[in-house]
Amino acid sequence: MSRYLALLRGVNVGGRNVVAMAELRELFSSLGHADVTTFIQSGNVLFDAPERPAVAALEAAIESRFGISVVVAVRAPAELDAAIAGNPFPDTDPARLHLGFPTASPVAGALDRIDRDAFLPDRFALRGDHVYFELPNGMGRARLPAAVDRGLGGAMTVRNWKTASRLAELARA
Repeated sequence: MSRYLALLRGVNVGGRNVVAMAELRELFSSLGHADVTTFIQSGNVLFDAPERPAVAALEAAIESRFGISVVVAVRAPAELDAAIAGNPFPDTDPARLHLGFPTASPVAGALDRIDRDAFLPDRFALRGDHVYFELPNGMGRARLPAAVDRGLGGAMTVRNWKTASRLAELARA
């Protein structure tokens, strides 16, 4: 068995897509996953599985059980550790950093059409399978993550740096 992390997009945000974490843990257990835990209320599920589960299967199970359609990204602890280590904005206040988790490897050039200057002072960097956001004025008013999400085809979920770092710690434990 290997450890994995499933990150659900848009769960329990603004009163929409309400999912009780206890029920989410039950769902993952019913799919045959072991040692299922959740972290905070935003749809972060840590679990053990014999192999990486298919994103489409998780999304279908969530839609069947809860009646909501959400994007799910899956990462192994080593992938999350590498993403944390690969931070291209190491001098930025961690409270202003966010990490995007696309559900699939981004296609080369997918984000080249984004006019980066139009979003300043917000910045982003794509490294491997992760998108890093430096958002000096916070996530709430930022338009850049939505532009990047559209460039990727709407298949990304984002976590603040504190949550991403804590998830990496929990995944290693």
